[in-house]
Amino acid sequence: MTTPMAYLHEIRLTAAHQDLMNANEVQSVADVALKWGFTHLGRFASDYKKRFGVLPSQTLRGGRGPEEGL
Repeated sequence: MTTPMAYLHEIRLTAAHQDLMNANEVQSVADVALKWGFTHLGRFASDYKKRFGVLPSQTLRGGRGPEEGL
């Protein structure tokens, strides 16, 4: 069973992931993280990597994740 807070965290991480994949050259990881309520950027990066297998900066640069080569 997932707690409401864990569910909300997953929704926010997924939304941040989508924004990073579709970001323009002016946006930064910090911009996206703060937009979705992540105020501790180190924790955001750690949680993001745990969930998606890459750092948020890698997604921003075009590395979509481990599934990219499939």
